[in-house]
Amino acid sequence: MTDNEQREAARQFYYTWKDRGDEKSDSQLFWTSLLKDVLGMDKVEKRVIFEKRVIVDGQTKFIDVFIPESRVLIEQKSSNKKLSKGTIQSGGMELTPYQQAKRYADNLPFDEKPRWIVLSNFSEIRIHDMNTKEPEKKYKSILLYDIQSKYHMLKFLVQKEEKIIPEEVKISVEAGNIVGLIYDALLEQYEDKTNPESLKSLNKLCVRLVFCMYAEHSGLLDMHLMFHDYMSQFNTKEWRNALKDLFKVLNTKPENRDTYLEDDLAEFPYVNGGLFAEEDIEIPRFTDSIVKLILEKGCQFDWSEISPTIFGAVFESTLNPETRRSGGMHYTSIENIHKVIDPLFLDDLKAELEEIQKISILKQRNNKLIEYQKKLSSLTFLDPACGSGNFLTESYISLRKLENQAVLLQTGGQISFGEAINPIQVSIKQFYGIEINDFAVTVAKTALWIAEHQMMKQTEDIVHMQIDFLPLKSYANIVEGNALRIDWESIISKDELSYIMGNPPFIGMKEMTPSNKEDMALVIHLNKLKQMDYVASWYFKSAEFISGTKIHCAFVSSNSIVQGEQALTIWKPLFEKFGVCINFAYRTFQWDSEAKIKAHVHCVIIGFSLQENTRKLLFEGTIRKECDNINQYLAPAETIFIDKIGKPICNVEVMTKGAQLIDGGNFIIGGKKEYEEVLAKEPDIKPYIRRYFNARDLINGSDAVYALFLEKCPPHVLKKSSFINDRISKVYKYRAENKSPSTNILKDKPASYFQSQVPQGKSIVVPVVSSQNRRYIPICFMPENMVYTNALFFIDNATIYTFGVLMSNVHMAWMRTVCGRLKSDYRYSNTMVYNTFPWCKPSKEQKLRIEETAQGILNARALYPDSSLADLYDELTMPQELRKAHQQNDIAVMNAYGFSVKEMSESDCVAELMKMYQNL
Repeated sequence: MTDNEQREAARQFYYTWKDRGDEKSDSQLFWTSLLKDVLGMDKVEKRVIFEKRVIVDGQTKFIDVFIPESRVLIEQKSSNKKLSKGTIQSGGMELTPYQQAKRYADNLPFDEKPRWIVLSNFSEIRIHDMNTKEPEKKYKSILLYDIQSKYHMLKFLVQKEEKIIPEEVKISVEAGNIVGLIYDALLEQYEDKTNPESLKSLNKLCVRLVFCMYAEHSGLLDMHLMFHDYMSQFNTKEWRNALKDLFKVLNTKPENRDTYLEDDLAEFPYVNGGLFAEEDIEIPRFTDSIVKLILEKGCQFDWSEISPTIFGAVFESTLNPETRRSGGMHYTSIENIHKVIDPLFLDDLKAELEEIQKISILKQRNNKLIEYQKKLSSLTFLDPACGSGNFLTESYISLRKLENQAVLLQTGGQISFGEAINPIQVSIKQFYGIEINDFAVTVAKTALWIAEHQMMKQTEDIVHMQIDFLPLKSYANIVEGNALRIDWESIISKDELSYIMGNPPFIGMKEMTPSNKEDMALVIHLNKLKQMDYVASWYFKSAEFISGTKIHCAFVSSNSIVQGEQALTIWKPLFEKFGVCINFAYRTFQWDSEAKIKAHVHCVIIGFSLQENTRKLLFEGTIRKECDNINQYLAPAETIFIDKIGKPICNVEVMTKGAQLIDGGNFIIGGKKEYEEVLAKEPDIKPYIRRYFNARDLINGSDAVYALFLEKCPPHVLKKSSFINDRISKVYKYRAENKSPSTNILKDKPASYFQSQVPQGKSIVVPVVSSQNRRYIPICFMPENMVYTNALFFIDNATIYTFGVLMSNVHMAWMRTVCGRLKSDYRYSNTMVYNTFPWCKPSKEQKLRIEETAQGILNARALYPDSSLADLYDELTMPQELRKAHQQNDIAVMNAYGFSVKEMSESDCVAELMKMYQNL
């Protein structure tokens, strides 16, 4: 469902329920309709529990609605009941609906405790977040009347909250903390703490210690705490040599070991895999505190339950100086990894296994299962920016889980005595990675080894037989190097590769180093590299690599690559030169780092190939939509490229950027007090002073600021006014002393702005940057004698008709699609948005109606003179009069375009506008 489709569903929901609402007969229908029709939840009957039993004080009670996956408890009342008023319960207690719901919540098992308590009486829905300090008092309210504009506040109802993963996260992060303590303590023992070779040795030492601690807890070693028991017999001075001896043994086959080796050392297995291969790593002296830390904190921690997907990233960020500087541990959540791998390959594999399970004939089903397992083992994966390998690790785990299901279905958990075979065919050999950081490469291999061992133990539980893990028989194909300078075919032949995936670096075009730019130039042979983010390189290199193959790709990327000019510079050559097709995509969402210093990156996920899928999937929040085409804006519309142009494609007024002063602040007078003081002394200069607006003043309604505007001020006034003379002298000095040539040359025009675009009459003013949380950009219709900064656009001598069209949902839909973004906020542009916008050709009656509704918007704003535009256009505080005025204006403009108000979604509207653009 698109945003517009949801709004339309919400509108219909309102009209269905505005005059009804009985607690007993209507509750289930009300919530089923809201969850399914408005919020897009499928299989409501399987995912929602109505009348859930709960025991309170020995009595059976019933929760009206319970949603386990999002941990929501809903208490429903009839439409004539007030949500704040208490009622007498069966036990004689008087409880408000919240208190009643909270009582139910307190008596649920811990695993079912709700994150949210929701109250409803059909006409109002109250949302209580149980993670807040005072959930009873601090709730959010949605009136049924407002459901069309506020339905987004209810998306939490259908957003799954994982229960198992947080425990894995907790264990893995705790393990990372232990590694960090060991790392810091050992680092202090190195003679040169800045020597790169010493740091590499320290990293390798930590990896080996982690492997030993994991091995003794997970059954890799013959005895529990075997590493602990061996090392605890040595005093602190002996530890250094004892570790060297142990590492050498772990890297030596039993038949090649010293015949006279001590028994306790000889009992350790041969590991192989290169982890202990280097014997000359620098190992420092140990201290009593380090020995205690390893034996008591490290060895006593249960490493067997860590998530290799999360721990790999945590481990790398703990020991990597760069990521430590950025605020400590961070990792990609398993949920976000699955946003990439599920639609790329995992959903189809799961569906295939489900179909096989339905086969009733045993022999036929087993044959299909054998083929299915062979298929799983034939798939190959490349992450060309793999970091600590979390995408590869989670993909491996997911494939092995499917394989284990297939093995269980084939064997029923039993393998006959004569079958001395390994039931595992999926191997970490199928997973390839490229990573520029040498330590991350080692961590990625280790994470895959741990994942391999954990999944092998699960297979052993299924088939009831022991499978030898050591010595390591498979080796992770993780290569150190710059992915943009390596020939990927030197790692794996493209004829053997199935999927490319990952999370390439987020580096914007302004943050790139010279080396980054050189990388791009090697991969992208175009002239407009300055208009591309670094991540575009992975798209171009992948597109070239998969030529002539069936390989499917999916990358997480900063959302800027599908917005504004980059939507043209990146995607036009990808579509036209390489023949790339977008098969699935996640529209913008926030990708949070787990670092202490949060890095909120606004991302998209794009799945593509050279072979077009018949079914294309578009995800927005929790909404999943099947569509015929996904274009470069990640919209379900035809692919039409829109380029910035210098003047409007239609016969309309010109939009200009505001003035740029470059004056050292000397044209600015200040607030009203300063303005009045200046005029009290020199009233004759009033015609040369104007209100001065930047974007913040315009939107937030700050106190008035004034500025000199001297373009038409005659020389005798400039000379006569001591105030003006003083200010332009300071402007001259500022520009003359400035080192910038473009500023310095302006010194000879001290009474002029650097760029003096100033409106002469009434003007329409548009902020360059505006919050994405607003349905409408707060565009203003302003009087004469104003000066605007270059953070604003304006149309001089503007008409109320133009204002009405620009404020409409039609123009806003176009803007949301083609504009650039600052993070996720709208970045309006005259060249990309206004000049490319296809205008309607209204009749006289239609034009008059647009003018009337546009004036209605201004009249509605005027009812609230003390409210800023930020207040008026906040979705939570927007007055009903203003909302209604906008709705009337939207209808008037859509009618002028010939668009159906009832039948067309926002994406339908944009698709029609793109056709008009193409014709123009």
